[in-house]
Amino acid sequence: IRNFLPAFADRLDVVGLVDIDQDVLDDQADFLALPAEARFTDYKRAFTRTDADFCIIVTPPWVHRGPVEAACRAGMHILMEKPIADSWKDVRAIYRAVQRAKVKCTVTQNYRYNPNMYTFRQVLRSGRLGQFNYLMGRFLADYRRFASWGAFRHEIPHSLLIEGGVHHLDMLRNLADSHCVQISGYEWNRPWSSFKGESNASYVMKMANGVVAHYEGTCSGAGQQNSWHREYYRAECEKGEVVVDSDGIVRITTRHNTTGAMTTTDVPAEKTDFVGHSFVIDAHLNWLSGGLRPETALQ
Repeated sequence: IRNFLPAFADRLDVVGLVDIDQDVLDDQADFLALPAEARFTDYKRAFTRTDADFCIIVTPPWVHRGPVEAACRAGMHILMEKPIADSWKDVRAIYRAVQRAKVKCTVTQNYRYNPNMYTFRQVLRSGRLGQFNYLMGRFLADYRRFASWGAFRHEIPHSLLIEGGVHHLDMLRNLADSHCVQISGYEWNRPWSSFKGESNASYVMKMANGVVAHYEGTCSGAGQQNSWHREYYRAECEKGEVVVDSDGIVRITTRHNTTGAMTTTDVPAEKTDFVGHSFVIDAHLNWLSGGLRPETALQ
């Protein structure tokens, strides 16, 4: 509300707001100058009493399904936080509801549009490194103290996968420019962890275009950090590799296959009109106005 929507004030008007916490609701509604009749603590009442073109759903993933289905019944288009849900059952239900209602639904996969990762992707899509071989992704964060990542994340099951991997696995799909057709691996916890749920993971993904990707992640990292916005990604290609590490700089390294000479080059960041969340919001609004379907649309 405060960080992203003001930039789009000339393209949208907020006509209703929902929060189960009355104090939070009033604080944000006051900022938006919303009248009392546009403030709701029950999403079902909000969807039946508000005349809106689309809704923005930012509830925790385990309560996405109800608001999505209510939006579909009301014929409202949807911009929603990732992941789609925390279970296959709810993902299927959400997908079917959106398809039946024929509403437009965009998932906010904002990490794709951070400048360094957008630049990384453009290097791969330019073809300058030849054919794609495989991808590596690494997330390592020191959340060994309880509540250092927000207390609820230390309490829920599948904490890394739901709260972290949802970004990283999507990023690997994004960089590979393909959908995952097969995934295998493990998630686990260790006795010294501050988490009740699984806070470590290792997965291998096979993409439809033949690219293979490996993901490793941990919330108990006691060494080199590759935490939020400092993750490590590497793509091995026919003519070299492209890497981004904790410093956020995208680098290309090539080796001459006769002399063995190595060359490393920093890649200037690509410029876009919007980044992160704002990129997705802009894409969604363009779609509602008759523009192209966003890359992260539910389909």
